[in-house]
Amino acid sequence: MESGQAPDAEEAQRKTRRSAEYEQMTRRSKIGIVMGVSAAAVVGVALMPRMAQSQSYHQFADTRTMWGVANALNVLSNVPFLVVGLMGLAFVVRGWGRADEHFIEARERWAYAIFLAGVTLTCLGSSYYHLAPDNARLVWDRLPMTLGFMSLFAAMIGERISLRVGMILLGPLNLAGLASVVYWSWTEGQGAGDLRPYIVVQFFPLLAIPLMLVMFAGRYTRTVDIWAAVGWYGAAKVLELMDAQIYQATGGLVSGHSLKHVAAAAAAWWVVRMLERREGVIRRQ
Repeated sequence: MESGQAPDAEEAQRKTRRSAEYEQMTRRSKIGIVMGVSAAAVVGVALMPRMAQSQSYHQFADTRTMWGVANALNVLSNVPFLVVGLMGLAFVVRGWGRADEHFIEARERWAYAIFLAGVTLTCLGSSYYHLAPDNARLVWDRLPMTLGFMSLFAAMIGERISLRVGMILLGPLNLAGLASVVYWSWTEGQGAGDLRPYIVVQFFPLLAIPLMLVMFAGRYTRTVDIWAAVGWYGAAKVLELMDAQIYQATGGLVSGHSLKHVAAAAAAWWVVRMLERREGVIRRQ
């Protein structure tokens, strides 16, 4: 019996090794695809001509003053960012320095703390901008948003590809995001505005995060909530583009840009919802 079982045991071991090797090769291929798409996106945008900020961007459909507040609904519709940001920060900070079912390792809290700080500060920056829209104020609107984009991107890298890599990239990605806004503002001051780096910061995570969701298993449950967040942010961009059309369609009740703020805050809320409900399933560095 023993001699008869040995070949079976060896064959089982060979199959296990082949399966592990195939899985590793498949994982490397997927990482290569993500890196290739990333490089293609950066190079593609770099090859585009320089783009200055169009001054028509500052001309919003709803310019009504209410309760003494200029451009009132575009200003006040930022309040959901403050509510969601503070609510999420309270949850993340409550267990600071501790691992639990929501954070397999305590250091993972950093990415979401920065993300939620960015969401909170977006309320202040966007409100300040919309009181008197111009390029100088737009800087303060965009700076905190880059913290949100880049921190969530780093968190997804950590949870889908490698926690170590995600944590290493957290700082550089956020610095790159902030630098993209500073660079744009500086080039505008030089008379040759260049939005290209900011375009990468704003839109590439919207492409890369769904790609990672599809290709890699996560460390946590509740992936569906991240999909909901991506969907709400996509809806926010559509509402932004339809600012005047929505204002006209609602008979001047509300504009697309005001609804854009609410939809973007809803996207952040789905991230908070995910954090509150998720459980760890994979312990992988």
